[in-house]
Amino acid sequence: MTGTLAAVGAGLAVIGAGLGIGRIGGSAMDAIARQPEAYSKIQLAMIISAALIEGVAFFAIVVSLLK
Repeated sequence: MTGTLAAVGAGLAVIGAGLGIGRIGGSAMDAIARQPEAYSKIQLAMIISAALIEGVAFFAIVVSLLK
């Protein structure tokens, strides 16, 4: 039973991270389309945000698998 709950928790973490990173990417593309001269600043902010989301997702997966 706990294995199933751990798999559900890990799956939810992965789905949430995928949706979050996808939303960041889409918003960044919209921002770049509006202000192409700010490309480097937008890209840097997008990469940092995506890395933070992945870090939280990895933490959630580890916690769900340890419980």
